[in-house]
Amino acid sequence: MLDAVIHFFQGFVQDPRWITFLLAMTPIGELRVALPWGMTIGDMLWYDAFIWAVAGNFLISIPILLLLGPVSKFLMRWPLGERFFNWLFARTRRKGKMIETWEFLGLVIFVGIPLPVTGAWTGAAAAFLFGLSYRKSFLAIFAGLLMSATIVTIITTTGVKLFG
Repeated sequence: MLDAVIHFFQGFVQDPRWITFLLAMTPIGELRVALPWGMTIGDMLWYDAFIWAVAGNFLISIPILLLLGPVSKFLMRWPLGERFFNWLFARTRRKGKMIETWEFLGLVIFVGIPLPVTGAWTGAAAAFLFGLSYRKSFLAIFAGLLMSATIVTIITTTGVKLFG
């Protein structure tokens, strides 16, 4: 599936900076895919890939955080929407115990550890669910993205091959 997403982006964007940016916006890839792709397949310098990936991943967190409440409230009026958001919110609550306990620092760590189901997408959902203020949430997500991007960049530049 990830290959299909990458090929989709490559079909209409040729610049590796923009592909890195767009990959960082996807919920399945985020920084864990965008940075290694940018540095290996995209042949970008590590700091260029870092900046473009963090920018894309942070940018997508803004509408998620601001619109999740109104969109979920609207869509939960129908059985399919209610079932989806109940599943999403239950899953996020299970994964977000650290955020519930430590709030700001918990959100930084949660977003900052580059593992599946952590990152800006789930972090923004968790910040909404646990009632963190927008300001704290944006700062924590950005700090977590810098932490995650640093970890992924170090892993990628030290020779761990993820693509190709």
